[in-house]
Amino acid sequence: MDFLTLFLIYLCFVLTTVTLLCVCTGRKESCLARSVNGASQVLSFVIPTQLQRVTQKALHRLFHTRSCLFVVLHVALQAAVYGEYTWEVFVYCWELQFHLLLLLLPYLLLAGNMGCFILCSQANPGKITKSNHASLVKIYAYDGVLFQKGIVCPTCNMEKPARSKHCSFCSICVHRFDHHCVWVNNCIGAFNAKYFFLYLFTLTAMAATVAIITTAFLIQVVLLSNMMHGSYIDDQGQERAVEILFLIQHLFLTFPRIVFMLGFVIFLTLVLGAYCCFNLYLALTNQTSNEWYKSRRHGCSHHLALQPHDRRVVYRNIYSKGVWMNLKEIFKPPTVLERKKK
Repeated sequence: MDFLTLFLIYLCFVLTTVTLLCVCTGRKESCLARSVNGASQVLSFVIPTQLQRVTQKALHRLFHTRSCLFVVLHVALQAAVYGEYTWEVFVYCWELQFHLLLLLLPYLLLAGNMGCFILCSQANPGKITKSNHASLVKIYAYDGVLFQKGIVCPTCNMEKPARSKHCSFCSICVHRFDHHCVWVNNCIGAFNAKYFFLYLFTLTAMAATVAIITTAFLIQVVLLSNMMHGSYIDDQGQERAVEILFLIQHLFLTFPRIVFMLGFVIFLTLVLGAYCCFNLYLALTNQTSNEWYKSRRHGCSHHLALQPHDRRVVYRNIYSKGVWMNLKEIFKPPTVLERKKK
């Protein structure tokens, strides 16, 4: 086996490993993580040590430090989709007399999305410093399960306020930490959660709008060509009525870039839509992604109840104040003065 083949096998394994680890729930000792680590150890006997070190450094740089690579990828994907939409879909739809406001809607959503993206990536997520530490500690009470009083961050050398977490990417503790988003290259915390929520909503709306307009265009093409009532000769020389599969193949051969883009934006719509619903659920229940993942280990409840001392501790969400107040907290984070009034 030559070196190039060996390198390709190792590269495929690394990419697969990254994909699997990205979908893990964060449990370091999960069965999936142990399996990946075991396979990595076996493969390490075959792969040259120097290549392993270079790969590990590259992956650490990419997934464990702040990097603009995903931001560049984010912009490139948007440019590719909107380039195809502008040069082909928009022109064809304009010739078919689609309403102008409908065709311009993706651009309006793009403008709003870029504004939310800039605000989310540049805003202070809630960095905890020595100057604001005393005031941030007073905002949220410790629940005694996920957040214990007296825990000191070894990096920042400060007591962790309730609902905070140290971000290894940014090397800071963040107030009401949600997660670190590589797509905006910033942490999502108390002070930029509203921008991230609007960014995610507009991004989902963009993908859905482009998908709907593109689908409407292709349907219009099918209807105008009257292909559904036609027929074709198969490989055996028999005449067959046009089926959906044949229709999709014909559209792909006629408009390959448009159909490929449509499949991509439909996939994005489904993935982003599900993630958007998940974030809406977190907002309505006053949870962060970090708290939701950690609460899976303790069970989950939205009401506070006393547990007997001989039973294991069950997590109770003490931060929920009702749907309206929970949603309001995203757009107007509580301050020390507001908490004292309660």
